[in-house]
Amino acid sequence: MQRVVELVQQGRQFLREVRMEMKKVTWPSRKETISSTAVVIVVVLLIATYLGVVDFGLSVLIGNLLR
Repeated sequence: MQRVVELVQQGRQFLREVRMEMKKVTWPSRKETISSTAVVIVVVLLIATYLGVVDFGLSVLIGNLLR
């Protein structure tokens, strides 16, 4: 029974600390979130395109070497 009480107290303490830390968080504005998301999407598309071109080029090269 003592162990259960101790676990409940630890849980409450943890939640109090979480609440205090969440008050310290600086959340981005909607504009910042949208612009950051756009940057991520553009970078992902550029990397995907680059890797696709490299993959295609290597496939053609290896295909020609194996003939």
